[in-house]
Amino acid sequence: MQTGDLSIILPEIVLSVFAMAGLLAGAYGGRDRLGPAMIWTTSALLAVLAAWIGLQGEGTAAAFGGMFTDDAFARFAKVTILLSAAAVLLMGEGYMARSNLIRFEYPLLIALAAVGMMVMVSASDLMALYMGLELQSLSLYVVAALRRDSVRSTEAGLKYFVLGALSSGLLLFGASLVYGFAGTTGFAGIFEAVQGRAPVGLLIGLSLVIAGLAFKVSAAPFHMWTPDVYEGAPTPVTAFFATAPKIAAMALLARVVYGAFGGIVGDWQQILAALSVASMFL
Repeated sequence: MQTGDLSIILPEIVLSVFAMAGLLAGAYGGRDRLGPAMIWTTSALLAVLAAWIGLQGEGTAAAFGGMFTDDAFARFAKVTILLSAAAVLLMGEGYMARSNLIRFEYPLLIALAAVGMMVMVSASDLMALYMGLELQSLSLYVVAALRRDSVRSTEAGLKYFVLGALSSGLLLFGASLVYGFAGTTGFAGIFEAVQGRAPVGLLIGLSLVIAGLAFKVSAAPFHMWTPDVYEGAPTPVTAFFATAPKIAAMALLARVVYGAFGGIVGDWQQILAALSVASMFL
């Protein structure tokens, strides 16, 4: 790891350190007093980071041996994710206050989920993809069950956790198949390995990876969790689920299919077409 690698992921580092510091402050300070202030502070930091990333200019940079890519596509997705998270926190503050749900953990979990999404949209390696996806998912599992005295909210969090674990397992199994047949986890290496006709095992792995990502974007038939989770979670949390995670998952899906499997477009186009048509009617 070089110093340049850290400068590329500096926004993610800043947001992560802030979330950790906020959790420590809440654990040793007054939880009730920190809630509203933490929402405003987190929203301000998210907006500042969005402006910082958006004003970085053009150019492409890679970090950690090509596992993390910072390009215009990633920066656009990150700005959208950060602004969506900040908007949800600010617009939902009144609802959370009336429902007595303003806890200091809430904005910090949103911030950690945003870090995971930022890693997802910059991932250029299957390992980075999985780490970002899990960081986002683990934070969202807790946020979905934020209303602990509600049976529906608890049920929503449990369903999201169980089905999310299933989708993560599918994605991880697919990634292992891709690695086994391509011999690498990097998107650039996979792109070179699948030129022409891809092995059947690799196509099965690709299908499982797409299935795991389809769960995150609520594409049919992997959308069975969506109604219950959206109904049981607090309204601002539902608004967040419907925006930022979808942006991150769609950006990641585009990076995977074009960055790693762009040489076999005909093989995955039919899968995405079937998912799209099914999502229109189901």
